[in-house]
Amino acid sequence: MATKFSEITAAEMRSAMIDSQLRTNDVIDPAVIGAMAAVPREAHVPSALASVAYTDRAIALGHGRALNAPLVTGRMLVAAAVRPGMRVLLVGGATGYTAALLARLGAEVHAVEENAELMATAQTATADANIHWVQGPLAAGAPDAAPFDRIIVEGAIETLPAALARQLADGGRLVAARREGAVTRLVEGVSVGGTVALRSFADMDVAPLPGFAAPAGFQF
Repeated sequence: MATKFSEITAAEMRSAMIDSQLRTNDVIDPAVIGAMAAVPREAHVPSALASVAYTDRAIALGHGRALNAPLVTGRMLVAAAVRPGMRVLLVGGATGYTAALLARLGAEVHAVEENAELMATAQTATADANIHWVQGPLAAGAPDAAPFDRIIVEGAIETLPAALARQLADGGRLVAARREGAVTRLVEGVSVGGTVALRSFADMDVAPLPGFAAPAGFQF
């Protein structure tokens, strides 16, 4: 997803994004700010949408998927509290933007993506030995590489599969977005004995992630 932007223009847009969207909305962690200042977001969106890559909204990627708004990504990364050397499972890698940010934070990233075209774009946009791509159903995660210190579900879900929660190490943290009717809330939880109790910490407009629909009559 190449772009005609100059490096200077892109850098200016990243700086504006940080000052106007992130710092003003509780995204002040130096490591997260540093990563989002360094990773070219425009490389992870369709070239026709490169000019709006840094706006405060989700960007359609095709295949029914979207790249979340910068603030959503920033708040999730701050909540995840990723530190160098941690093993992170990213569910819904899409075109690789969040995977690139996690790698920049020093994590060993295992990014699951079920769409081959999106994954190919991600691998082209981000060549990093610390990112391991797994093609398969998003809800299945990457059990062969578990356990993980962190799990980030990159989109709004209705239910968290128990099989995915079990891939989190005891004491590890999971961050996601939970759909509750017309409202979507960012949620986080820590694994205790294989169970992850999620609590909400912010209401956000988050792009939905396929494969996590709740059964009829289910309540989170």
